[in-house]
Amino acid sequence: MIRRRNLEEIGLSFLDVICCGFGAIILLLMIVKTVEPIRIEERMITREDLVEKREELYEIQGQTRILKRQLTDEERQLTRELAELAKVERDINDILGRHRATEEDAEFQRVQRERLVRAKQSLTAEMERLLGVDFVRASNTIGGVTVDSEYIIFVIDTSGSMRTYAWSAVQRKVREALDIYPRVRGIQIMNDMGDYMYPEYAGRWIEDSVARRRDMLRRLAGWSANSNSSPVEGIQQAINTYYSRDRKISIYVFGDDFSGRSIERVVDTVDHVNRIVEDGSRRVRIHGVGFPVQMGGASGARFAALMRELTIRNDGTFVGLPTLQ
Repeated sequence: MIRRRNLEEIGLSFLDVICCGFGAIILLLMIVKTVEPIRIEERMITREDLVEKREELYEIQGQTRILKRQLTDEERQLTRELAELAKVERDINDILGRHRATEEDAEFQRVQRERLVRAKQSLTAEMERLLGVDFVRASNTIGGVTVDSEYIIFVIDTSGSMRTYAWSAVQRKVREALDIYPRVRGIQIMNDMGDYMYPEYAGRWIEDSVARRRDMLRRLAGWSANSNSSPVEGIQQAINTYYSRDRKISIYVFGDDFSGRSIERVVDTVDHVNRIVEDGSRRVRIHGVGFPVQMGGASGARFAALMRELTIRNDGTFVGLPTLQ
């Protein structure tokens, strides 16, 4: 027997489906309602718009031309200013050049004045005591050699060439040098190495007297000592040992050649030792006498060149003997 479904159950299920469908439709309507549709309209470009755009373009081009002209004017102005600046720099360089030349002239004049001050050394009170207040010398130079010192030091090259060929002339020139100083406070004799002829008077002055001068010449005749034919050691020894602010000292360098490597180095060394003092003068005068043993030789010419430079720098005189007679 076929059992029929209950009609009431079928009716309820259909109603449920219908309700759900309406609910879904309502929900869709609510969602769609919240978003307004967007309309995209294409704006048509009219002739008036083209005219307006063209006028704006012409205006921009006009402003561009104006800016270009202004830029050109600024560039021209900058060029003029750079040219003026270059001229000012040239003028400044000219002024600086003249200023440097003026400074060099002033320095040269200052050096010349200092040399004049050094050359104008006069008798001190001690020399007046030794020579007498009434003593007057016709000139402070004899044979071009300044003779205003109270103390004299001989630095003599005792090398073999000097001993063999020039020793008689050396003795004669030492005697002549002593003769131009009637009386001095002190004398000293050493060789070019700084070795003393009177070792017992090392570091001290030998008192001047007629008898002492005779003994010096006698001992000088037989004096022999090692030598390197370079006067720098003897000059250093003389200045370092005997220099004093209250003494006028002259060093006489006798030699015939120079075996050292560098004249400039010797000159610089002596400059360092024989410094310029407050009044612009050197500590001591340095005179030089060249003996023509190495005539025509390179070492003889080097000695002459060395002594010329040393004597010029140290307020002295260099005398080159033409012969040994």
